[in-house]
Amino acid sequence: MADPQYAFLGLLSKEPNHGYQLKKLYDHYFAGDKPMLAGQVYSILARLARDAMIFEIADSGESGGPSRTRYALTELGARELDEWLATPEPPAPTLQADLYVKTILALLVNGEAATFLQAQRKAHMQRMRELTARKKGASVADKVLLDYSLFHIEADLRWIDMTASRLNHLKEQL
Repeated sequence: MADPQYAFLGLLSKEPNHGYQLKKLYDHYFAGDKPMLAGQVYSILARLARDAMIFEIADSGESGGPSRTRYALTELGARELDEWLATPEPPAPTLQADLYVKTILALLVNGEAATFLQAQRKAHMQRMRELTARKKGASVADKVLLDYSLFHIEADLRWIDMTASRLNHLKEQL
C-alpha cells in the first residue's frame, strides 16, 4: 500500500474528522487483512500537521462527550493530494522477486526447483480459493481489492508454469 498519509488526506478532503473516525474509515476502505494501529494513525496525523498539510480543530465536546481534536485539510494538503492522484504509479519492476530468487537458489543449492515451484503453486491456488470465497457477499470496494489480489496471483501462477517448463534449460545455464 502506498504511504497511508495520502489516504488520510483523501479522507479529510470531504470533511474534518477525528483520529478515531479516520482509523475506522481507513480500515474499512484500505486495510484489507491488516487494520492500522491507533498509534500509527496519530503518528501520521502529527507528521501531516508538522508538514502543514492538515491542521487541528479543537472540538469543545458540544456533542456531550469529551473534547477531541478534529483534523482538517489545508490548501497545501489539498494540492499535494491532487498532485499525487494525478501521478501514475510506476509499474513494479518485479512483482514477486522472492519467487525468482528462491527458484534460482533452489537450482543452485539443491540442483532442482520443481518441488519448490509445485509447493508455491499449491500455496497460490489455496490463496486464490480463500480470496474468491471472500468475494461472496463482499462490498463492491472489497471486490475490487480482492480482484486486484487475484489478478496478481494469476500472473504469479502463469510465471510459475512458464518457469517450470523451462527448468531444464535454466539449470543448464547456471
